[in-house]
Amino acid sequence: MTEPGIGHNSGADVGGIAADRLRSFVQRIERLEEEKRGLQEDIKEIYAEAKGTGFDTKIIRMAIRRRKMDKADRQEQDATLELYELALIDEMLS
Repeated sequence: MTEPGIGHNSGADVGGIAADRLRSFVQRIERLEEEKRGLQEDIKEIYAEAKGTGFDTKIIRMAIRRRKMDKADRQEQDATLELYELALIDEMLS
């Protein structure tokens, strides 16, 4: 008798697949996807609340993205944006 390989368990084996183990993975993923949908709905409501009090949600989203960035990456992005804006302003003035 051989030992089960990685990804196998003592449950029903269907076509070389441990059905119980696979079902467990799928159910865990489905549960997390449902939690994710709930969190996304909560975030949507917060954006709506912020918009209702006069905040620009595009800018809030941008601020959140930038807060996640490494400081050096953010500074590089700022410098590149400034360079692009200068080039476009020069073009408009010509």
